Amino acid sequence: MTRTKILILGAAGRDFHNFNVYFRGRDEYEVVGFTATQIPGIESRRYPPSLAGPLYPDGLPIYPEADLERLVEKHGVDTVVMAYSDLSHESVGHLASRALAAGADFRLLGPKHTFIESKKPVIAVCAVRTGCGKSQTARYIATKLHERGLKTVAVRHPMPYGDLARQAVERFATYEDLDRFQCTIEEREEYEAHIENGTIVFAGVDYEAITRAAEAEADVVIWDGGNNDYPFIRPDLWITVADPLRPGHELSYHPGETNFRAADVIVINKVTDAPAADVQLVFDNAKRSNPKAQIVMAASELRIADGEAIREKRVLLVDDGPTITHGGMPFGAAKVAAERYGASVVVDPKPYAKGSIAATFKKYPHISRTLPAMGYSPEQISELQATIDATECDLVVFATPIDLTRLLKINKPAVRVGYELKDLGQPILGDIVDQFLKRRLA
Repeated sequence: MTRTKILILGAAGRDFHNFNVYFRGRDEYEVVGFTATQIPGIESRRYPPSLAGPLYPDGLPIYPEADLERLVEKHGVDTVVMAYSDLSHESVGHLASRALAAGADFRLLGPKHTFIESKKPVIAVCAVRTGCGKSQTARYIATKLHERGLKTVAVRHPMPYGDLARQAVERFATYEDLDRFQCTIEEREEYEAHIENGTIVFAGVDYEAITRAAEAEADVVIWDGGNNDYPFIRPDLWITVADPLRPGHELSYHPGETNFRAADVIVINKVTDAPAADVQLVFDNAKRSNPKAQIVMAASELRIADGEAIREKRVLLVDDGPTITHGGMPFGAAKVAAERYGASVVVDPKPYAKGSIAATFKKYPHISRTLPAMGYSPEQISELQATIDATECDLVVFATPIDLTRLLKINKPAVRVGYELKDLGQPILGDIVDQFLKRRLA
């Protein structure tokens, strides 16, 4: 039998999932490998034999995406499968053109072929772009479920940047679990707030096994999406968060537009921070492209213990890494706090950037006067700390979802800024969740 040769383009997330649920164990396909992008240092690894299955006793190689054309030619690739997220439609089109020009077909696998079925009710929280406020929305829903006495487990979109075999199924219930699995800053940003809230988090690589483990501990499962991907588990209630600070992106990014069109509920967040015309544009786009969805207006409410500490200070802003880098935002919550509480100067971190942090600024020239909290490896975490230590400022304003002072021993004082989701008028998201639970758990 002639096997169709497949090359999967990814970023250590959906690429592995699509392989596991669709290609693994199927004799008619031969996956020649993965490519990797977006995440520093994840190429040149291997997908391990323990996860690849008996058809791939040596595992599968992971190449840089820049080698796409060479790989198609070298291995006689029939089909290139694009399997990562937070890409403009234009970028997806360029990848398709590269694959076609090299002589291969180009394919996207959709929900029908990649959903895992759960025996428990599943509420999915997704977004149209990285940095819309998805995490605060997931925390809001988890809190509502806890208040109703429901055992709640969050299954997080994958971020397996270390030992893939060891990370096949990860369970996080304590801060010690974060250390045990040697979590990166990005992983901690997504897991730590759930742990603080009393919600157990599952993540990893093998989401069939992860889903079964989560079901054993949950009355309700929250799919906590990432990187504006669509869910791995079939949702019973699909919530998508949109961002009027980036109006129009809900229809111009992949697969954010999929989330926007498929959602049962669209949360238009940051309403109080965006111009009214931009909020209206997102609202109108929702009405036109997904008329069945309920639309919730919400705000990201700033939370800071000591805002007055910022006043008249020269401040260094540190914001969530993915939001500022491939999420395309020039700044985040730290700038909002600096302006609200009257910082005298926002210091530009670029002249002080070390190693891979300096490389990040070169790769993402849109970044304004903020430092993205990059920390995909111990070396990069050290370079982040060295950058902060070298920056000439009075105060560091951390606006990442975690308390970075747990990881960084910096040489200057710091304050922490956060966001919580706030309902603005009717319908209220909590009421929608209540109505869903009455139907689903009746």
